[in-house]
Amino acid sequence: MKTIFTLFIVFTIHCFSFAQSTMKNDVIVKLSGEEMVGKIQEIGDSELKFVYAGETLVYTIKKSDIAKINFASGRVEIVTAPKASSAKADSMSKSGLESHHNIIAILPFSYLIDKKDAGQEMTYKVQNEVFNIMNTHSGYMTIQPTSTTNALLLKAGITGENVRSFTMGEICNLLGVEYVIQGTITQDLTSVSNTGGSSTTVSGGVSSTNRNIGSVNTSGTGYSGTSYSSSSSVSTQNYSTNVTMSIYTDKGETIFSQDHKSFWGTNDAYKTTLNYLLKRTPIYQK
Repeated sequence: MKTIFTLFIVFTIHCFSFAQSTMKNDVIVKLSGEEMVGKIQEIGDSELKFVYAGETLVYTIKKSDIAKINFASGRVEIVTAPKASSAKADSMSKSGLESHHNIIAILPFSYLIDKKDAGQEMTYKVQNEVFNIMNTHSGYMTIQPTSTTNALLLKAGITGENVRSFTMGEICNLLGVEYVIQGTITQDLTSVSNTGGSSTTVSGGVSSTNRNIGSVNTSGTGYSGTSYSSSSSVSTQNYSTNVTMSIYTDKGETIFSQDHKSFWGTNDAYKTTLNYLLKRTPIYQK
């Protein structure tokens, strides 16, 4: 009996250890974008206790440094959500989140030229251009100022590099909006067009002639001078531009997703393409 009981205890411990080793880990996403994988031991008012997977040392982490926690159970908890500050909202919900119904935020657009990043300022430039279009075609909806959107993203530690670690529903809640517009512009260098022309300039004056032929006198006038010719040539770089645009809700649903290639070959052809796509979204009001 003792042998059987001992085997049972060993078997039980083995099963328990196996279950623990295969259990999913908690994932802490910090405001800096860093991810910590392991187990949360305890959560307090301002900090929590955490152990890395495969280790035993307990770390104390400030909750103010954490953006969200993805628990092993699948539950996601936003720990440090920036306070929304829309000027048009006038009440707070019981959860402490500002009412965000019918508010739209525009994220900075990704911008690639020949598969290279066009730079942060270009992403903000396009973001503002989309804002200017939608601000006059939003109807009863409110467009969140881009300065507010960008400030809230920075406070939450969300950048172009780590934005994929957040769902669009989470970003909506972080920004305090119901919808977010996200997009990418890609431009590829194509052909180079050469245009040229020539001109001729004549300088000089009027001359007169008198000739006697037999008993007949003839006289006349004519032009004399010097002519100059010049030519010029201008080279223009052509582009192939494609714009991708998507709109998401605070529930993480995609309500619009399309891409369109611009008809024009200029470097600012994306502007007309943005207009083309926005007019086809469900939130654009004529």
